[in-house]
Amino acid sequence: MEAKEEALIRSLIETDPELRRHYEEHLELERRLADLRQKPYLTTEEEIEQKRIQKQKLAGKDRMMEILARHRRAAV
Repeated sequence: MEAKEEALIRSLIETDPELRRHYEEHLELERRLADLRQKPYLTTEEEIEQKRIQKQKLAGKDRMMEILARHRRAAV
């Protein structure tokens, strides 16, 4: 995520509970991926979990970008 987008998210999470929920979930998923990346090798189950987390994280980021676009349109 770009610094500009992250700064906008941080400025809006206090007033937009949906954005806050997606952002917190995004951070948690990133932590879980980091834990998996620390392992020297992954079991088949861990590889499946890693792919699932990546897809979930991407879907959440897409939703956050939709919310940010809505806020940008409302601001003009």
